[in-house]
Amino acid sequence: MMKRGLMLGGLAVCVFVVVAAVMLEFMPVPLKESDYMVIGSVATLSALGAVFAVLVSTTFKSTDVFFKKRRK
Repeated sequence: MMKRGLMLGGLAVCVFVVVAAVMLEFMPVPLKESDYMVIGSVATLSALGAVFAVLVSTTFKSTDVFFKKRRK
């Protein structure tokens, strides 16, 4: 269980670094403080999205992840 958590954390860090590096490369220069905030926000959202996607695809094998059927 601990190994899986470390792998998810590593995935999140890798996705964050890649997205931040790509955005730093393609944002027009000179960068302002607000540009860095946008880059960090988008990188964080991407990293959390990657972790969420991995968790949904591996942990929750049900077809309806977001909906539970009620008993009648």
